[in-house]
Parts: sequence; structure tokens; C-alpha cells
Amino acid sequence: MINPRFTQVIAVLLLALATLFTLAILVFIIGFILSKGLAHVDIDFILSNPEDMGRAGGIYPTIIGTLILSTLSILIAAPFGIGTAVFLTEYTRESRVTRIIRFGADCLAGIPSIIFGLFGFIFFVTTLGMSWSILSGSLTLAFMILPTIIRTSEEAIKSVPYAYRDVSFSLGATLWQTVRKVVLPNALPGILTGIMLSLGRSIGETAVVIFTAGSSLRTPQSLFDSIRTMSVHFYILAREGLSNEKAYATATVLIISILAINLISYWLMIRFISKRSG
Repeated sequence: MINPRFTQVIAVLLLALATLFTLAILVFIIGFILSKGLAHVDIDFILSNPEDMGRAGGIYPTIIGTLILSTLSILIAAPFGIGTAVFLTEYTRESRVTRIIRFGADCLAGIPSIIFGLFGFIFFVTTLGMSWSILSGSLTLAFMILPTIIRTSEEAIKSVPYAYRDVSFSLGATLWQTVRKVVLPNALPGILTGIMLSLGRSIGETAVVIFTAGSSLRTPQSLFDSIRTMSVHFYILAREGLSNEKAYATATVLIISILAINLISYWLMIRFISKRSG
């Protein structure tokens, strides 16, 4: 008979190795990109416009396009996603309808991004006549990240102890008051995690953006202008072989931006949790 302590030690070692392997992959990818592109990143590269189809100049319009497109997609998807999660957890009982909604969300999460891009091109760009624009890209990205926000928000709301709801109801609060003042504030860290994951995915998306937002190198003036995000710019530079230096530099700025967003979001969540617990 195998000693339980021995199996415990083996399990801990295997889990630790799996964690270290995952971290090693992350460090290797980030280190490889930074080693190739960090030397080519400076203020002029960030604040100047691209020239000669991206072979020279900077990436300022792509930074603006990335920020606008990803932010607008989150602003569209977050209310619908959080609202759906609240409805599934607080306003309905487990039934065939809720199972169908969850199944639909899971199916949406499994659809390849290229299919979302094709749908956005046919529906928003062609049928509705929005052309390649920020609005078309944002709406399509919102559809793509909606399942992630729904599922993470639902799990975050479920993690709030039901005793909190019982206390709120015993004090005479309505269901909406309980959801707004008790449930959502306590579920906020988990909800923000889902939003940050969705934001990171929208920033790094390529196929959807090319089909719906286009690849214009001009600084956008309205929601109906075409844009090029940093991920699309990197893809075009690398695919066409226009400039490997500019491609790696763009990838470096993209990775640093995503890391900064994640670090800031986690810092805000830690402060929020400590403030509420204090």
C-alpha cells in the first residue's frame, strides 16, 4: 500500500512543476518579444504616424484605434453580460430556459473568431451599410466577448454568500436593492476579472478587426471611420515582410499595454477588497 504522505508529496511536486512550466512559457514569450522589439521602441515611435505603409514612422494611429475599439466593445458588452448574469442567478430559478441560455453562451464562447469576423462583415458592414468602421468592429467584438463576461459574472455572483441576501431581505430591502447594494459590490472583483480578460482578448484580436474595422492607418475622427489596431498592424507587417523591426516593436508595445492593464486592474481589485474588508 502506498504511503498517503508520499502520494501527497508527489502531487504537490507535479502541481508545482505544472505551474513553473506555465510561468516559464509566459516568461519565454514575453522575453523573446521584448528582446526583439524593445530596442526599437521610443517616444517618437509611439507618438508619430506610420510612413511608407508602416515601414517607417510610428504607430500612434494604431494605439488610438486599439484604445477606442476595445473600450467601446467593453462598454457595449459589459452591461448586457452583467445583466444576463444577474437575471440567471437572482431573478430566475434553474430551469430549461436557464440551461438553454447557458448552453448558448457556451456555444458562442467556442465559435472561432474568424466566424465572428465573417458575421460582422456580412451583417454590420454589408447589410446595415456601416462599412469598415469602429462601430462595426466594436459591435462584433462585443458579441465575441459577451459569453466570457456572462460566465465570469455569473460565477462571481454565485460566490456571494446567500446569508448576505437573507440579511438584506430581513431589513426590508427589495430584490433590486439587494442586488444593487449587496450582491454586485461583493461580486465586483470577479466581474472585473472577466471584464479584464475580455478587454485583453479584444485588444489582441486580429481576424474580427480586419473583417469589420478595416486597416486604415489614419487617426479616426468618428465612429464610422476605419482604423487599424496594433495587433492588425503587427500582423500586416509580419505577413507582408515590410519591416521585422517595426513588427516586433509594435508587438512589444502591445504586450506592455496588456500587462499594464492587467496589473492596474489587479491592483484596483486588491484595493477594493482591502477597503471593503477593512
